[in-house]
Amino acid sequence: MERAMGRAMKYVVVTGGVVSGLGKGVTASSIGVVLKACGLRVTSIKIDPYLNTDAGTMSPFEHGEVFVLDDGGEVDLDLGNYEPLLDITLTRDNNITTGKIYQSVIDKERRGDYLGKTVQVVPHITDAIKDWIGSVAAIPVDGNDGPADVCVIELGGTVGDIESMPFIEALRQLSFSVGKDNFCLIHVSLVPVLGVVGEQKTKPTQHSVRELRALGLTPNLLACRSAQPLGQSTKEKLSQFCHVPVENILNIHDVPNLWHVPLLLRSQNAHDAILKQLDCVSIATPPDLVGWTKMAELYDSLTGSVKIAMVGKYTGLADSYLSVVKALLHACVACSLRPSVEWIATPDAHNAAWESLKSCSCILVPGGFGDRGVPGMILAAKYARENKIPYLGICLGMQISVIEYSRFVLGLERANSEEFDSSTPYPVVIFMPEGSRTHMGSTMRLGSRRTFFKDDGCLASKLYQNPTFVDERHRHRYEVNPDFVSKLETADLKFVGSDESGKRMEVLELKDHPYYVGAAVSSRIQIKTWKTFCFVFRSYIGWYRKTADISGAAFQMRFSI
Repeated sequence: MERAMGRAMKYVVVTGGVVSGLGKGVTASSIGVVLKACGLRVTSIKIDPYLNTDAGTMSPFEHGEVFVLDDGGEVDLDLGNYEPLLDITLTRDNNITTGKIYQSVIDKERRGDYLGKTVQVVPHITDAIKDWIGSVAAIPVDGNDGPADVCVIELGGTVGDIESMPFIEALRQLSFSVGKDNFCLIHVSLVPVLGVVGEQKTKPTQHSVRELRALGLTPNLLACRSAQPLGQSTKEKLSQFCHVPVENILNIHDVPNLWHVPLLLRSQNAHDAILKQLDCVSIATPPDLVGWTKMAELYDSLTGSVKIAMVGKYTGLADSYLSVVKALLHACVACSLRPSVEWIATPDAHNAAWESLKSCSCILVPGGFGDRGVPGMILAAKYARENKIPYLGICLGMQISVIEYSRFVLGLERANSEEFDSSTPYPVVIFMPEGSRTHMGSTMRLGSRRTFFKDDGCLASKLYQNPTFVDERHRHRYEVNPDFVSKLETADLKFVGSDESGKRMEVLELKDHPYYVGAAVSSRIQIKTWKTFCFVFRSYIGWYRKTADISGAAFQMRFSI
């Protein structure tokens, strides 16, 4: 459905209250899914109130994974929900941070753009936020011409945080300037149940909404998170004290899997409430979520599973590898299996970790930085190689496989990466010459890069279903040393993919192994790489199912990949 010429942009703003981690990102993307299912074109913006310019220098333990975009933007992981679920390709400007806003305003002040005025949060910072939202919302992200119909904006953090105040004020001004028919505010809040009383408590949400209203914003809908469905009396109490109609109080209770959330919203007629608020009823159609329903039902019906070892550096926080976990989920469901991810941090240090590793059907080593845990990863790669266990190394995982092979097959005992040992006599992994050793932010090899296959009969070429090349997103500053490539290939570790120069190695495979693949792509990935990993992991899972004789029909996820 083409957006009518001259129609104003519609904004759906998602805020959060009470506590962080309520699932605002999933809620925002699911709202986008439902609106898209109604025939509307949707784009998304994520606002992060932290002072960092982007997420690139933040530890995964601090904020989850760093998500990489086609243009090289390092952004919040919630954009990793938006892109695959909405089938869109976002830009770095779709992630707004306090650092970006203040930097843009200070740059203008230094140029003299404010003509001697005193630069203040209001109006200069708030105007910059509104201008940024307006310009980014107009950028087409779905492959079609012209702006989208609706822009879903997620405000990170919790209402009341001091960092969020300029954004709250900017959104208040935006709601006034665009008009009530073009602005819909959805507040995500928590409705807990106290163990002693067993009653759903509305007071936290009441206080959160009261604070939001005191700041000049009144929610049109409430999205209440709870373990169990809300009782009617709870909804009525929320309606009375929060000034939100009962029919506009949505309940996003715990569900078995992600695909249920859009269905949950549709079943409560969330689309009707949003479309009515935005005056879009006449241009919308009933939501078509047949694919989502099939996927949710398929996952619920699965009984078989496959155990996958995730040998990583940040295993203490699952969100550190969120995209990889999502890819595993899609791949396993496509093979009618449930993924059982075994998080393994240091198999070199603990017998229990080794036993856990050996109990898994395949091994995955994702990306990371620094030398912590590397000895264990090397032993995991060695175990996979020697015992014919399927192995996938992503980014750091590819480098690990090169180090392991150099040490234990070529006999180069001190082979290492320059990152881990600057004095190694055999630097099989080296710092890329174009990188910066003094500045960390946005100095890596970032964004979509083309990989050319040297042999159209290689496994990677077949997995990608393209005999010539593939475009993938990258995030790394180290590469395989070209001086060691011929030695490694002579010993049957084949580099089947490289960049346009033919000197930077992108994909490796091990001859006479059922599945041993390394790829230089980032482990912080998006829709295209989800599709790739679905193919890759399907070969994983397909290999496992063949050996374990597990039957089941695969389901193609056409609606999301």
